[in-house]
Amino acid sequence: MTSNSDPLADYTASATATVTRDADTQRLHELGYAQELHRGLGWFSNFAVSFTIISILTGGITTYYLAMDAGGPRVATVGWVFVGVMSLLVALAMAEVCSAYPTAGGLYYWAAKMARPGKAAIWSWYTGWFNLAGQVAVTASIDFGLSIVVGFFFQLTFWPSFAAKPWQTLLIYFVILMLHGLINSFGVSLIARLNDISVWWHLIGTVVLVVLLFVIPTHTSSLHDVTTQTNNLTGFTGSDFATTLWVTLVGLMLAQYTITGFDASAHMTEETQDAARSGPKGIVTAVWVSAVAGFVLMIGLSIAVPFAAGSADYNTLAGKGVLAGPTIIVNAIGGNLAKFVLFAIIVAQFFCGMASVTANSRMIYAFSRDGAIPGSQRWHQINPRTRTPTNSIWFAVVGAAILGLPSLYTRQNYPVAFFAIVSVAVVGLYVSYVIPVFLRRRNTAFVPGPWSLGKWSPLVGWLAVIWVIVILFPLMGPQFYPFVEGKFEPNYFNFAPIVLLLVIGFAAIYWAVSARKWFKGPKVQGSAEELAAIERDLTVAG
Repeated sequence: MTSNSDPLADYTASATATVTRDADTQRLHELGYAQELHRGLGWFSNFAVSFTIISILTGGITTYYLAMDAGGPRVATVGWVFVGVMSLLVALAMAEVCSAYPTAGGLYYWAAKMARPGKAAIWSWYTGWFNLAGQVAVTASIDFGLSIVVGFFFQLTFWPSFAAKPWQTLLIYFVILMLHGLINSFGVSLIARLNDISVWWHLIGTVVLVVLLFVIPTHTSSLHDVTTQTNNLTGFTGSDFATTLWVTLVGLMLAQYTITGFDASAHMTEETQDAARSGPKGIVTAVWVSAVAGFVLMIGLSIAVPFAAGSADYNTLAGKGVLAGPTIIVNAIGGNLAKFVLFAIIVAQFFCGMASVTANSRMIYAFSRDGAIPGSQRWHQINPRTRTPTNSIWFAVVGAAILGLPSLYTRQNYPVAFFAIVSVAVVGLYVSYVIPVFLRRRNTAFVPGPWSLGKWSPLVGWLAVIWVIVILFPLMGPQFYPFVEGKFEPNYFNFAPIVLLLVIGFAAIYWAVSARKWFKGPKVQGSAEELAAIERDLTVAG
């Protein structure tokens, strides 16, 4: 029997892969760390993690109601394009820094390396804690939104009289988190395979969904309508510029919440081959592909709404909150096909939450490696069999579970906690994204990696900083007028500033009382010989 393989080609490919791995390990040693995690991802798998976390079939559907309430179809469609462009600028600026410092710590490591002398520790500390808060919150928002959609699917398919109570939604949420923790504990190879599947699931699923939304229902809105019609159910009345601007900014958070979590590619760089190129490529590709596919989805959803924006029926549909998007899809498609499509969306959202736990755990692992989290020694431990940070995975799961507990005290079909969790996720992540970008603009000694913006770097960087400052206002301010007939209504109050204050307040107190005395930013694990010894010990133990 003869073989079809070319021995010379096989040898060359193997040698190239070995050289790439050796170069990645060498660069990681230069940055002060041992190769503890298994480096088995290519650039596509790295991109797949971020693309799966962005998940237009998650954020784009579960928060579609936000644009229906604040700004209407025009904000959902045209606004999506604008936010997509601005998010891409943030991604480009981040990618350039990622290329220079491809480590799992990502953002907080970058901040330390680019801060002015004597300020590395404090910049690194707060960047890390903002990112940690955002990472845990984005996991919580993904899986909590999924738990609500799962309850809706159960009602639609098996038990028409079922209406999930808050404790039942919370129970579904806990089960989903548990499953995500278990899957992540099996190792990065399984996660990579599932994320690769997830990319095509999202892309093909979006195309199929949009085609069905265009073909099946009878449309009362034209393409012109969905790019021009507006609506305002925020409670902020008036036709002046300030009110219109505020309502538009609130509605834009549909796209801004969806296009987030792409720092995952940076956190996965210690597990990615040719990390200095693959990491940046993963970040940027995840954002622009999501922006384009998401715009198509927004057109499909908006044109499938059978009511004119601002009508009583339209406003009733918007009032369904998290379930507004799924309801539009089910009503537009109908029958068993609608149930199948909804199930496919649930699978996509499940992939999204799974990838979020992956990225979250790597950030916790890296931050603990530098001693920044109480009990760091435990969270930094690596499972020698799977070469994954198992303890950090369950830290991420438990942290997200805690964020879901306030949902027990709401009367709405979507908890007020969901508002807060979404806002904390975006604020925490985007602030941590832009701090290193800001510091990079002030650091004239920065040496770019092999992936660079060149002469465009200053313009892209400063626009990214300005945009993040702008979005802080609608995320931390009152998204809906919190008074009804002169009486305070807690279900319309944005609790995000309180939640974020608790987390960052803890970090500030911890810094003032203890960490400022010993936390010096990212620390070197040892000499070249010591790093090699760490790697040998893990290989033997595995």
